[in-house]
Amino acid sequence: MHLRAQDEDTSKPEQHGRKYKAPPVTSHIEVTVVKGFNKKPIDGAHVVFNPSKDGVEEGSLEVKTHPDGKAMIDVIPTGSKVRIQVIADGFATYADDYVVTEATREITVEMKRPQAQISTYMDNSGKPSQMAPGVQEPVRPKKTTPATAPAGSSTTPATSTPPAASAPPDSSSNSGSKPQQ
Repeated sequence: MHLRAQDEDTSKPEQHGRKYKAPPVTSHIEVTVVKGFNKKPIDGAHVVFNPSKDGVEEGSLEVKTHPDGKAMIDVIPTGSKVRIQVIADGFATYADDYVVTEATREITVEMKRPQAQISTYMDNSGKPSQMAPGVQEPVRPKKTTPATAPAGSSTTPATSTPPAASAPPDSSSNSGSKPQQ
């Protein structure tokens, strides 16, 4: 009796290449970003996810919120610690740590207006920030005018202004006449 390779009964299949490692189980995280004073959703807020598992940082992921104020992500491994940061124009930055142990997690973040900085010298709790939200114009020092030279001197200062251009003749007085040549 002759045996061929196809006839052999092997219970263990041959291994070729690298071993397959299944990806980790992930959780679905949904972050809803609303305004703290009227609970309306914020569109276009940046939600940054910084996951770490067993003390190892796993990178950073950023998602923008939709018009309903929601940002969703499905790639955070279950059992990991996640720092969630929310950045929105006109609001103070929010950051908090969460431990994701369940398959789905819903988080609601209420954004607040910027507050004055906390100081050991002054009690600023509850006071609004010094700067209004939006683009701020820088405070520039005013330029001082140079001192004028004495009347008898012949030198002119280097920063002198050019003489003012003469004004054109008033057209209302010559309305019916031809221009002079």
